[in-house]
Amino acid sequence: MLALARTRAVAPAGWSRWLVPPAALSIHLAIGQVYAWSVFKPPLESSLGLSGTASALPFQLAIVMLGLSAAFGGTLVERHGPRRAMSVSALCFSSGFLVAALGAATSQYWLVVLGYGFIGGIGLGIGYISPVSTLLKWFPDRPGMATGIAIMGFGGGALIASPWSTGLLKSFGTDPAGIARTFVVMGLAYALFMTPGALLVRVPPGVRPAGGGPATGGGPPPGERPASAPVLRPGPGPAQATAQVTARSTTQVSARNALRTPQFWCLWVVLCMNVTAGIGILEKAAPMVTDFFAGTSAPVSIPAAAGFVGLLSLANMLGRILWSSASDGLGRKNVYRLFLGVGAGAYLLIALAGGSSKPLFIACAAVILSFYGGGFATVPAYLKDLFGTYQVGAIHGRLLTAWSTAGILGPLIVNAVADGGKAAGRSGPGLYTPSFFIMIGLLAVAFVANELVRPVSARHHEPGAGASGPAPATPEGAAT
Repeated sequence: MLALARTRAVAPAGWSRWLVPPAALSIHLAIGQVYAWSVFKPPLESSLGLSGTASALPFQLAIVMLGLSAAFGGTLVERHGPRRAMSVSALCFSSGFLVAALGAATSQYWLVVLGYGFIGGIGLGIGYISPVSTLLKWFPDRPGMATGIAIMGFGGGALIASPWSTGLLKSFGTDPAGIARTFVVMGLAYALFMTPGALLVRVPPGVRPAGGGPATGGGPPPGERPASAPVLRPGPGPAQATAQVTARSTTQVSARNALRTPQFWCLWVVLCMNVTAGIGILEKAAPMVTDFFAGTSAPVSIPAAAGFVGLLSLANMLGRILWSSASDGLGRKNVYRLFLGVGAGAYLLIALAGGSSKPLFIACAAVILSFYGGGFATVPAYLKDLFGTYQVGAIHGRLLTAWSTAGILGPLIVNAVADGGKAAGRSGPGLYTPSFFIMIGLLAVAFVANELVRPVSARHHEPGAGASGPAPATPEGAAT
């Protein structure tokens, strides 16, 4: 437990802040495996006799638990730092695979749901939120880029996991025993991959006290001094002399007060609708592309469907760093206008002409997934702009309950429409077109919500925070 001690997690003098993104990536690349769940759907359906809706349950529960545990995890990070949270994430995520393996081996599907969905989902949420507020404190000058680098890993996790999972299933088999062996290998491998990130991460070495004195070493737990600006050391220079980057936000809002603002709930709607629109495709990606072109002269094979999942993961990953970095210059609201407006147009193209052109279908799906990933990576900086860095991790965690809701809505809409279409004798694009029009409507709702976002009223600000000086220390969640 010595490695988890907060004193060992504080960055020493001269420590490079550029070591934080790799630590975050080691966690996010692992937990991003959840986006490759569609690879497991056909084997589970054939070996355990499940419907498409039933085979989505582990994924849906994982996303629900992601949002719920992120709300708790944001508070954990603010109080105890990212190292403890990342360690808990590694333990839950890897052990979830092992429980799921037991369920597959014994043909007890409820254990697969419990392990991957519930236990693994807790690891997802805590792992997702753990590096974000730390990165915002290290990179106040480039918040969109910093969070985009880390959250990019979550989008790119399936780029690794999809072909890896396909290869393991090919080697071990797609019967219950083969699925179980695949889960065991992946659980153990992810535990080894995530641990170095938890050991590497550091919090800023100090805070600038009121009155502008020198930075203090160690400092209080992250988030317990509202207007404190971390002293950021980009790394040792030629003579161990480094420039200090400091920043101060004029707006500081506690997590409790943020929930009382219309801005928080507008962003909640924006995130929920944008995620619903993207996650519906992502969860069903492999069977969707197979069904869409099954009756054509060029049907999609199983390996090609896995490649499509990987391509969507690449778009998801690149969208996170591209759009979040662009938001530093274009502005958060403008970037979300792009996500929601152009995203609705891409869905319309798929619905009207996607079945007649495989390149058009793939291109539009990739655009939608880039906006899906970009929405996740941009929202922490959007929150920082509105509420400041004080308790931004806790605010972000609470906002991710929108992801929990979307994790139910997206797969439920797409799978229910597809299952209903099959029962009615439909095939090909007709299985999915109605759900695409539903997604267009949801994106329109989100566009309106984004337009309603305005600066937070001063009555919600922390007393004394901002340019006039720091507010008194207040534990996260305390009444203000």
